[in-house]
Amino acid sequence: MNAAGNRYCVLIPCLNEARAIQGVVSDALLLGMPVIVVDDGSDDQTTSIVSTMDVTLLRHPARRGKGEALRTGFREAIRHGFDGVLTMDGDGQHHAADIPAMLEASRLHPGAIVIGARLLAKEQQPPGRRRANAVADWGISWACGRPIADTQSGQRFYPRSALDLVDLPAEHFVFEAAVLITACRERGIPVVSVPIASRYEGAFRISHFNPVRDVTRITTYTIGRVFHYGHIVDSYRRSRATPTIIGNNTTTH
Repeated sequence: MNAAGNRYCVLIPCLNEARAIQGVVSDALLLGMPVIVVDDGSDDQTTSIVSTMDVTLLRHPARRGKGEALRTGFREAIRHGFDGVLTMDGDGQHHAADIPAMLEASRLHPGAIVIGARLLAKEQQPPGRRRANAVADWGISWACGRPIADTQSGQRFYPRSALDLVDLPAEHFVFEAAVLITACRERGIPVVSVPIASRYEGAFRISHFNPVRDVTRITTYTIGRVFHYGHIVDSYRRSRATPTIIGNNTTTH
């Protein structure tokens, strides 16, 4: 599954995912890539389930938030010299079967961050999450100075250049937004999206993402970045263009 000599791994941050984690990890292992699981202080059976599997398991003794779980995983990937990391959540919302398409998008756009954008079967998204995601897309795209489809998706491919942003001062769900914004504005890293299905069936546990609390955190951070980089009107205009979406053998700009 690794392309042209590059070494990639799958990173799965998780918290209390005993119901789904075995299937998620098993499917990731079928890709033939190393898998890193970061357990963010689960108090259910998540750790004991993952510990029986052929993965690198890292565990926080107490909950530190998704941002810190990703940061721990990024550091482990850097330590092992991986050229890129594919992230997916541990609750079953993301499927490992979507990763080959993301890697193909990375091949077509070398050095880009690739987002698995939940553009298919959007009717499955709870209305509150759909509205929260739309607000986040609007604001984060503005801060990035370019349009990005599904800025809140946790299924992503991060190239090595993006992993170097591991020490950004951002926590919880803000960390993923901070990486996108800084990658675009300070590193010139492209961002493309690959359509994946929205999966919110009743079997999933209640999301750790709080639409009020976490959107407020992300919005506060994003507004600060918009003013920090300046050229506010120009950035907004550029963010209203059409995002790059790769899928069904077509590329839309």
